[in-house]
This record gives sequence, C-alpha cells and structure tokens, in this order.
Amino acid sequence: MSTGDNTSAGPSTGISVVVCVYTEDRWEDILASVSSVRAQSLPALETLLVVDHNPVLLDRLAREYKEVTGVRVLPNAGPRGLSAGRNTGIAASRGEVVAFLDDDAVAERDWLRRFAAAYDDPRVMAVGGRTEPVWASGRRPDWFPEEFDWVVGCSYRGLAPGLTRVRNILGGNASFRRTAFDLAGGFATGIGRDGDRRPLGGEETELCIRLSRARPDAILLVDDRAVIHHKVPEVRERFAYFRTRAYAEGLSKALVARSVGAGKGLESERRYATRVLPAGVVRGLRDQVLARRGGARRAGAIVAGVLTAAGGYAVGSVRARRDGTTFSAVRIDAPAGADREAAA
Repeated sequence: MSTGDNTSAGPSTGISVVVCVYTEDRWEDILASVSSVRAQSLPALETLLVVDHNPVLLDRLAREYKEVTGVRVLPNAGPRGLSAGRNTGIAASRGEVVAFLDDDAVAERDWLRRFAAAYDDPRVMAVGGRTEPVWASGRRPDWFPEEFDWVVGCSYRGLAPGLTRVRNILGGNASFRRTAFDLAGGFATGIGRDGDRRPLGGEETELCIRLSRARPDAILLVDDRAVIHHKVPEVRERFAYFRTRAYAEGLSKALVARSVGAGKGLESERRYATRVLPAGVVRGLRDQVLARRGGARRAGAIVAGVLTAAGGYAVGSVRARRDGTTFSAVRIDAPAGADREAAA
C-alpha cells in the first residue's frame, strides 16, 4: 500500500460523483454541493444527482442543469431511501471510481485528487475522507462531545489521523472502486436513511464488511486530507436529536450485527466504547475542574449517548431475532440492476 503524497496518480477512467437529494428545502445546499464538485483540482468524470421520489425536485434540477456538461439528473430507480438512491447512481455511473457526497456538504478543492491517489494500489477498494461540521449557530454547542460527531454525520474524536486502514468508511464522504460493487453488490435497502424518518445508519458499515468478505485482501482507507464541510442544522444541535440519533444507531448496529455477525459488526465499536469514550468522560470532568465551559455536560452527554445507543441495540436485537433480517443487498451490474435484489 502506498502512503506517499502522490496526488497525481489515480483511476484511468475518472471518478463519478453521486449526490443523493430528496427535498427542495436544501436547494441552495444542493447547488453548492455540485459547484464544489465542479471546482475540483482533479475534475470529476461526471456528477450524478439522484432524486429520491420527488417529481417536483427532479424537474427543477433537470431544468437547472439542462445545459451543464457533466451533470446528470436521475430519479431513484429503487425504493425510497438513501441506499437505493446510491445504488441508482452506481448503476448509471461510468467512472472506474464512484464517490459519494452529501447534498448538504461541500468538498474542498483537492477532495477527489486525494481519493484518486490511493487507488494507485489495485488492492484498494474504498477510500473515505474527513468530514468537518459547520454548525448553524456558528459554533459547537458546549455540551456536544467531539466523540459523538458521528451523530451529525461528521468525523469524530477517536479516528486515527493521516492515511489509515479501516474496517469501514463513512458514507457521506466516501469513494469505492466500481468493481467493489461487482464483488459485493450495492448498499442494502431497508437500512439507512429514508428522508426525514428516524435517522438510521449503518449501511456503509454493512457494505464494507460484505466487501472484505468477498475479497479478503481488499484495503479500505481513510485519508483525512480528503475534506468536506457538512452543514449541521439547528435542530441537530439539540440534545433531543442527539438522543434520537444515538438510539437509531443502536437499532442500526443490531441489524448490521444480524447480517454480518457481532464479531465484525461490532469490532470497531468495542474499541470506541472501551477506550475512546471513557477518555472523553475523563476529559470532560477534567475540564469541569478547570472551570472550562460545558465539561460536566459533555461527560454526561457521552454517558447518555452510550446508554441510549445500548438501549437501541437491545431493542433492535430483539426485533431482528423476532422478525429476521429485513433488508436486502442489491446486485448492480447494469443501469437496470438497481431493481434486482438478492437476499442479504
């Protein structure tokens, strides 16, 4: 595996960027996201805007980008939700690498160049980056622990710095070699985001574990120089959302563990829970002793987040055993492939 700064290397047939969208409420954010892709120092082969069952938004975006070369607007060809939208983009893509960017995030200028450099090694099947929060209020709430930035879709304290091998990458700032989907299939439907419903996740974790099983020598990396900036709306700065998202994460982890086994499904989480979070509690209490704002509340939020996620995991495990696995992995081998599913 090359870990140098060879940013000129990369896939020979380019990178397709998929941005999944679902609401006109994010219109300006969507335009900014696409603009950041079009401004990359390493140009994308194409940008695919996949619209999740919203005909009005589909028509509006089609008109907006009708005369723009390299931007295609597509309807989600599968069931409602982020996973099926991503699968639609993968199926329609032409690049050797497929990258994913959230519709309320903007990428730094060298984002794709950093991704591309890592694919010089043919064993590399996926590369993720670092996601920085942009708080609607202008600053991080003093009670919000950095260890829980995953709650708002961002990189969190405890992740290794630099170019690092990982079990899974995070879906909002991610890329995969196109052949990874030939090996493992696409994102599982029935798990992950579905518009404004309960904020589930875990679909990228399940896919990455499935990919590693399909190709044991596969390398998955995170390069923290591949940076995007992700908007955090005010509603997600509130403790109520924090608890809801932590509970949903527990539910999601139960589904993932049911699919791939608790050994792999919770491998990274064990280290996080036994090392990173206790250190965060100690840090918060120390800050309180030093009269730094929010120290005790951060420590309390970590404890509350752990207990809430554990509760979600317990409930999700019971439901999974009672009802069986309720999601399926999509086989992607042609533009129509997003409609063909195989049991997970």
